[in-house]
Amino acid sequence: MKVSALLSLVPLVAALPGSHVSTKAKDVNGAFGVTAARSGSPIHFLPLTASGSHFYLGGQTSTYCPSEVVPGCSGRTNSTIIYGQSALDVAVPGGQAIYVDPSGALSFTTPHSGYIPAGSSSGPFTYTPGSSSNPLGSWTYSGQGASGFMACPVPASKSTRSAAARHAAAAAPPTWQVFAAQQNATVPTGNLGDCLGFDALAVGLNVSSANVAWEYI
Repeated sequence: MKVSALLSLVPLVAALPGSHVSTKAKDVNGAFGVTAARSGSPIHFLPLTASGSHFYLGGQTSTYCPSEVVPGCSGRTNSTIIYGQSALDVAVPGGQAIYVDPSGALSFTTPHSGYIPAGSSSGPFTYTPGSSSNPLGSWTYSGQGASGFMACPVPASKSTRSAAARHAAAAAPPTWQVFAAQQNATVPTGNLGDCLGFDALAVGLNVSSANVAWEYI
């Protein structure tokens, strides 16, 4: 992939409310957005989105902010931002961790709960920041013998999203669910051959605490 094509992703991520792209190498604990790269495929340049306790490529991110108790809800982002290798960048007390569930699906904990199902894997996830000459870094998962991530098509009748999330994403393109790239994954169609491995490109972001999502749902 040409560097010029990669750099074209920067303004897409930079459009997040209250944020700007880092122009220098970031600390490994920084915040970042993720875009898939698999040239010539339908998932190429699709953004990573969090919804219904799982992750997808394309579609809509699902966030919630109780405007009656949290000032400034309208200014918070509804884009998916990761922080510190394996957590969502949120304001909700207790945070929201990222893990791989027993089926192999990339998942996140529900707000106000640190519960992770037995048989899940919490890592290792690795974020490699970009540099001053190339702001594009990478994010990957290598637990349980996995080699990064893969995207698997989700038939409409088998979507794992909540009813509210499905309604919000009704006008979105067909959804691809993100799994760890491992041979024992249980994917929505039941056929690993339907899945596409991809590189998770990561762009470091500086997002103000007033603009991060309150919580992802």
